[in-house]
Amino acid sequence: MTILPGFLEEVKAILKEALIPTLQEPGCEALYETGRKDDPHKLVFFEVFASAAAHEFHLEQDYTKRMFASLDGKVSGRQQ
Repeated sequence: MTILPGFLEEVKAILKEALIPTLQEPGCEALYETGRKDDPHKLVFFEVFASAAAHEFHLEQDYTKRMFASLDGKVSGRQQ
């Protein structure tokens, strides 16, 4: 995920808010966020869910929907 200039700290706060509830979801096996030293506005995510159904459950949660809505206009090339 590439963060638009001026939004890096705000986006990190948005992502942090969704981290704990996501990790507590049934079927969430791992969620890790890292960045690139050569491009601090590029965040990289590793998400592991036990099944496609577990990932669908994640995408249906209110906090996940709020997170994606909050990212609008702050990132480029966002993918789910």
